[in-house]
Amino acid sequence: MAISSVVFLSLAGLFSGILAGFLGIGGGTLLVPVLLQLGFESHAATATSSLAILVTSTAGSVQNWRMGYLKPRQILLLGIPAAIAGFIAALLVDGIPQYWQLIGFGLLMLSNLYLVSLKKRVIQKAQFRESRAAIGPAINPGIARTVTGTVAGFMAGLFGVGGGVILVPLQILLLGESIKTAVRTSLGVIVITSISVCIGHAIQGNIRLAEGLILGVGGLVGVQISTRFLPKLSDNTVTQLFRALLVVLSIYTFWKAWSIYTVGGA
Repeated sequence: MAISSVVFLSLAGLFSGILAGFLGIGGGTLLVPVLLQLGFESHAATATSSLAILVTSTAGSVQNWRMGYLKPRQILLLGIPAAIAGFIAALLVDGIPQYWQLIGFGLLMLSNLYLVSLKKRVIQKAQFRESRAAIGPAINPGIARTVTGTVAGFMAGLFGVGGGVILVPLQILLLGESIKTAVRTSLGVIVITSISVCIGHAIQGNIRLAEGLILGVGGLVGVQISTRFLPKLSDNTVTQLFRALLVVLSIYTFWKAWSIYTVGGA
């Protein structure tokens, strides 16, 4: 592997780790495009991204645990359905055209913008922004966790992302969590999901080990930086960062889908 590729992968991992700690995502939304740019096939990019996400999310969750912010029970209740769905999706991904994957991903980004905005209005009306008891879950908590975990896990296996882009807003909307709690819980769930997804992709031989570990080490450094700064940020700042990321990702994914479709790609 060329030195320039190692440096490029390390920097991409660093930035994805910063995103992971601030926004509770695995960073694959950045890593998959980077790997595609380096000439990876889409399935290899998805699988290798999942390995890097496993390293990054584990580092971030350990840091959150040391700081006393981790809630193991909530993570497990979301992580079990996410792991099952992620494993199944990883086995099915080879049969889905890439442009359809990207279109679905872009639509999910746009729907998450609405979910975050809706939850913000609910919180403001309740006048108790940080109190889950005051806000209350929108539906039965068991159903909410199963739906949230399953959707996020399937997305992780299909697109090579951590699933945080769906975990964060659905926790806010369905479970009545604050934005910071949702971010921290999401990062922990991503650890469980990534293990399952990596097993599924490894069975198919899609993971590129060296590249995934380089991205993961860069992400490990980045997530250490961002998790230390998260408690200092206001909820509004974290929310705006999350929204900005969703807008950029949706524009990019629709453009990428159109590019693939026009050249007749699978």
